[in-house]
Amino acid sequence: MLTTPPRTFVSVPFFFFLILFFSLPLSSLSQPSPSSSNSVYNSFLKCFSEKTKSPQSQITDNVFSQSNPSFSSVLRAYIRNARFNTSSTPKPTIIITPRSESHVSAAVTCSKTLNFLLKIRSGGHDYDGLSYISDKPFFILDLSNIRDVSVDIASNSAWISAGATLGEVYYRIWEKSKVHGFPAGVCPTVGVGGHLSGGGYGNMLRKFGLSVDYVEDAKIVDVNGRVLDRKAMGEDLFWAITGGGGGSYGVVLGYKVKLVPVPSIVTVFRVEQYMDSGAVDMVYKWQSVGPKTDRNLFMRMLIQPVTRKKVKTVRASVVALFLGRADEVVALLRKEFPELGLKKENCSEMTWFQSALWWDNRVNATQVDPKVFLDRNLDTASFGKRKSDYVATAIPRKGIESLFKKMIELGKIGLVFNPYGGKMAEVAVNATPFPHRNKLFKIQYSVNWKENSAEIEKGYLNQAKVLYSFMTGFVSKNPRSAYFNYRDVDIGVNDHGVNSYKEGEVYGRKYFGENFDRLVKIKTAVDPGNFFRNEQSIPTLKNAKGTLLPEPGKAKRWSRAGGATVVATVVLHVF
Repeated sequence: MLTTPPRTFVSVPFFFFLILFFSLPLSSLSQPSPSSSNSVYNSFLKCFSEKTKSPQSQITDNVFSQSNPSFSSVLRAYIRNARFNTSSTPKPTIIITPRSESHVSAAVTCSKTLNFLLKIRSGGHDYDGLSYISDKPFFILDLSNIRDVSVDIASNSAWISAGATLGEVYYRIWEKSKVHGFPAGVCPTVGVGGHLSGGGYGNMLRKFGLSVDYVEDAKIVDVNGRVLDRKAMGEDLFWAITGGGGGSYGVVLGYKVKLVPVPSIVTVFRVEQYMDSGAVDMVYKWQSVGPKTDRNLFMRMLIQPVTRKKVKTVRASVVALFLGRADEVVALLRKEFPELGLKKENCSEMTWFQSALWWDNRVNATQVDPKVFLDRNLDTASFGKRKSDYVATAIPRKGIESLFKKMIELGKIGLVFNPYGGKMAEVAVNATPFPHRNKLFKIQYSVNWKENSAEIEKGYLNQAKVLYSFMTGFVSKNPRSAYFNYRDVDIGVNDHGVNSYKEGEVYGRKYFGENFDRLVKIKTAVDPGNFFRNEQSIPTLKNAKGTLLPEPGKAKRWSRAGGATVVATVVLHVF
């Protein structure tokens, strides 16, 4: 319930105290004192024990305070961007690693009781760290132990827990069948919870569409701690968590998905060209072939500035999966895409599962032990930044030329073009929250580095912003669209204060288009108090009954490169 703030009489010394307080580093503002942390931990443990009906001695391995020797390793294990793995990065007060539905339910209820923000992490691939950092005191709910994958070939389906990885999903399917697959991402350590709740796509999207197009059921823990399946949650909430992100509405426990048929033999290939050997023509022609060719063919385009023979240039690479034999795709592209120059010796035939290994850059994919997909590669993050765009009309050839020159000038940041068309264009834009079905292709801006330096980080982040700005005239407009699973705080963040809806609409329209309106209504209905929130979550409607508002203010998103200092506006009621 909303209440009117009490009248506050402020003396001049107190006013200067406020100025001093709000110039403190964010890391100090977000970190409770050791004694306070212990008190919070004990209160949470007591609540968690009562809710799960388990002795505290049995659950201490699932609740980690900052003083626990394992706290750091548990936190770092699923941080997939080293930018958010530094000594100055804000840390959670508690990490909860549930092993059952009742654990998740208790974690939600107890976090709400203690009035702590709850960040939900499945695989940790949130590019800007929104699933595991915050400027405000927070807990992390780490779902990595909720990882069961149950495949039923007889019904062509699988139940997949939110904490499972895509590699584990593909491996469990491969154990049961060599002619079944699932249309999802190419990175095996990505967590299912985030991937599917945000839409999910992979190298079969032109044949089958998005991952969420094959979701048949789901389970979620709502704000009241109830475990709900599709029937219990209703079609609106089910729709929201199949492309609208899971963390705005509750904690997604898992999905039941339909498997898809794949050929016993598929073909993969990679072809590279440079600026002086036809790369401009290849990229330009790709725009009219990649999104329109046989839907069994997915050709990803990678564009990267490189130094070759001591000369700065641009390399363009086509990396492809064809759901068929090599002779067929070579003949197809000889006719449709001669600029590629594909030859049979460029191609490799293998099983679909082996192609997943190949896309993960495994040398000799046909000889690799399939169990490598069970390796989660914990605590192995590099530094990086990602952004996204969508292209609705082909970029002119002169535009490609100018793009190459700009990339050489910037020096490191690369681009990934992912073609749409095929099945994607046949699904209504409001069938799921994902609205970008009719675009030609998606652009990912990508830059990685190894140096742990705030100054170097600032430079690479600036490269991303400069190239993004350069591309303005070539990409979608009104809104300039973005892919939700490529989290990017540059396009807007939400402090969840009095302007929450307006702030949320800025990034919400970019991610979800007109589907944003329905998502807001669903969010308001299922979580009117806005307990499930992060810097880019779906806001509630203004003045929603029971909406919890933080103290009036405005905070900067934490950024090491930008300086970890809060800039706040405090409303002082002086009468």
